[in-house]
Order: sequence, then structure tokens, then C-alpha cells
Amino acid sequence: MARIAPVPRAEWSADMTAFIASFRNSVIGEEPNDNHQSGTNLLGTLAGYPALTKPFLSFNRHLLAENTLSARQRELVILRVAHLRQCAYEWAQHAILAARAGISPEEITRLAQRPDAPDWPPGERSLLCATGELLADGTIGEDTWRVLADEFDEKQLMDLVFTVGTYAMVAMALRSFGVEPETELLPHLPNSPYLGNGH
Repeated sequence: MARIAPVPRAEWSADMTAFIASFRNSVIGEEPNDNHQSGTNLLGTLAGYPALTKPFLSFNRHLLAENTLSARQRELVILRVAHLRQCAYEWAQHAILAARAGISPEEITRLAQRPDAPDWPPGERSLLCATGELLADGTIGEDTWRVLADEFDEKQLMDLVFTVGTYAMVAMALRSFGVEPETELLPHLPNSPYLGNGH
């Protein structure tokens, strides 16, 4: 059960409706049709607090539309955050985006396993290790940083840290507010025993 009930789309203010439509258009790449429901429970929860939602989504737009990490790298990191923060909603939402970014179903499954698996290329392995270190220790360890610095520039490293931090916060919000997955997310909910089907 949702702890904070999402505001139905029909009750969003005209200003909030236009703002969210612009946000979705910029991060999805096209205006979703009326039947597109993914994300409406989260956005509806946020719609009840415009003073928080507008600045947050404006920042989040950078991470989703202007991130210097590739879409594939960004989604690998976000799914790893969702796994480590045990957030099924975030996992399901970004499993869809990961597939659009060319991440295979096998790779998505593997993200719930060891990040240092030899199947990952070195650069992606270092991103996944850095994600775990940031969430566990609040910093990227020296050894991981050296590997990252050989592969990524300073802007990419900054975007990495802010992507991990932002989606860890989003996971906390989703779980704390009890945001329910929309129907189209249900097939993408994780089977991982660490995530279960909770939120």
C-alpha cells in the first residue's frame, strides 16, 4: 500500500502537467501516448509537491538526457543501485530503459550478481565496483578510482558519483513512500531473492 497516495493525472495542475510532459519528452525522446503508464505512480507522488518536484526533475533531466556516461553505462549503474538498495520499482523501470540502451536480458540478470565477474569489460566492471563502494563507504576506493581514471574523463567521473547518489535517493523515496509499480512494470519486477517483489 502506498504511504503517500499519488495524485491522479486528471488532478495535476496545468503547470505541473506541462512540466512533467516536457521532462518525459526530454528523457524518453518522444511524448508518451495516453496509454503509457510507466512512471505515473512515482510522478503522481511527486506531483503533489511541485516546489520539490520541479527542481529535482530539472536536475534528474541532466542525468537521464545529458549524462556524459553512455546510456548503457548509466543504466548499468542505476540497475546496480536498484539491486543494492533492494528497490524493485527502480529495477523494473530501469530494466526497460536498459533494454532500450542495448543491455541484454542476460546482462540485466548478471547485474544482481558479483560486479567483478569476468564477463564484464574492465571499464564496466570498474563502474559497477565503484557503485558498490559509493553505497557502502560513501567514496570510491583508490584502486577503483585509478582504473576509472584511465577509462573516463573528469566529467564522466562526476556524473558517475551523482548518478549513484541520485538513484540511491530515489530508491529510498520509492521504498519509503510505498510507490506501487504500474501494470506495465509488473513483467520487469526482479526475481532476485535480494529484491523480491517489494518496493
